Amino acid sequence: MTSAFTSPAGAQLPPERAAVVSVRNVSMSYPGVRALREVSIDILPGEVHCWVGENGAGKSTLIRVLAGAQQPELGCIVVNGELAELSNPHVAIRMGMSFILQELSVVDGLSVADNILLGNEIKRGPSVRVADTRARAHELLDRIGFGFVDVRLPVRALSIAEKQAVMIARALHLDAKVLFLDETTATLDNEEVARLFEVMRGLRAEGRSLVFVSHRLHEVEQIADRVSVFKDGTIVATLSGAEITQSAMVRFMVGRDIGDMFPSKLRDKGEQVLVARLLSTDSVHDVELSVRRGEILGIAGLVGSGRTELLRALFGLDPLRSGSLTVHGVPAVFRSPRDAIRSGLALVPEDRRSQGIVALRSVEENVTLSWMTRQRRRLRWRAEGRRMAADLVEELRIKTPSLHQLVGLLSGGNQQKVVIARWLSIRPDVLLLDEPTRGIDVGAKAEIYKLIDKLARDGMAVVVVSSELPEILGLSNNVLVMHGGRAVAHLSGDTSEEEIIRFAMATEGN
Repeated sequence: MTSAFTSPAGAQLPPERAAVVSVRNVSMSYPGVRALREVSIDILPGEVHCWVGENGAGKSTLIRVLAGAQQPELGCIVVNGELAELSNPHVAIRMGMSFILQELSVVDGLSVADNILLGNEIKRGPSVRVADTRARAHELLDRIGFGFVDVRLPVRALSIAEKQAVMIARALHLDAKVLFLDETTATLDNEEVARLFEVMRGLRAEGRSLVFVSHRLHEVEQIADRVSVFKDGTIVATLSGAEITQSAMVRFMVGRDIGDMFPSKLRDKGEQVLVARLLSTDSVHDVELSVRRGEILGIAGLVGSGRTELLRALFGLDPLRSGSLTVHGVPAVFRSPRDAIRSGLALVPEDRRSQGIVALRSVEENVTLSWMTRQRRRLRWRAEGRRMAADLVEELRIKTPSLHQLVGLLSGGNQQKVVIARWLSIRPDVLLLDEPTRGIDVGAKAEIYKLIDKLARDGMAVVVVSSELPEILGLSNNVLVMHGGRAVAHLSGDTSEEEIIRFAMATEGN
């Protein structure tokens, strides 16, 4: 087998840069869908190769093929110069590939250390060497900037970002030569992403190969040596060097410029709907905010700054220690989310998979879940609910084969629309959105942005928490910045990313 391979563009790779993994003319189909169409791609040593594209473009399918989880119909894969038969994931791991996929694959009941070394424990005879296991786990977490995590804790006690860190540390423990990271930064803040990128650059300097899949194009712009753009199961472009820009990636992915992503923020604002005065819980302290009809209030800050906890307080999930809320000028006390819903509030949570959707229920059942609890004493409520679900699916342009489709089988963007549709069925006055586009591709993001804008223009008051500052600035009329559980700045929507970061990373006493 020759040590040099032909790139997708037809150029011969020099021997010193021969591909570690070479995919040739791979095709893959699902019922009614051509997921991959004769895809050819090389992964070179000592590079960060980013894969971008809308959901369903073929990125994750190709990762599953390389992981041995699915077998291609056509084509071949060469690993380290040898034709590879990736019949199962164990073969892929033995051949030096490690995979961190989009969905969390941790064992909640095991400790952090046991999760990181799972299947590759440090043993003396049949017994696990507990002290060495914990030391190794701590070393790996510290390497990626999460050394503060207690490796003795059960994983269930960790945040989503910390669970992602456990998965990354597990991959590093395998000492893989090719590391695939699929949406691993989706729940990390800017500082945590910067730590991860330092690790990735260090691994690249060691000659390891990294494939990074992300919908966050500004991150891709920062870290990529090369970018392959997937569209409809094919690779439509491979960019390198100065070619790697957000505008170029968006044009290849969706055929429009990045400037068209966000709608105009010029909206007619009405009366105040929700006002919080000196709001305090165990996690947030003396927060004040207000939001009007037709207004979008953005909440920015690092992970752990109190953004999500503020939404939980507003929605009655966390009990207030002090402070007050008014809705439409009327004092409100929310002892539970049920009280908040009755007052016209709705919450779309950060983790739609575990908190937003019921994955094994249909689109219709998910959309009507909140509405039907109020309707069961009425005649013909089922037929009315079906009509309403159909109307909302059409209104929100939810892509689904039918109302009977299981929600868990939809793309991330369409799952998010289903969660929003559920609340629209009861027409709330205030919509609280926590990371509304996490894990969603750029095309679906544009649709979500238009939907949020439409809801505001129709008179809804909207509060958006996001880790993506372009999203905050593109949508918000006003921005509240959180740090240490406190609102440290109230800014206009015309502020800059630099100004938000300055407040978000402020030290105590500044």
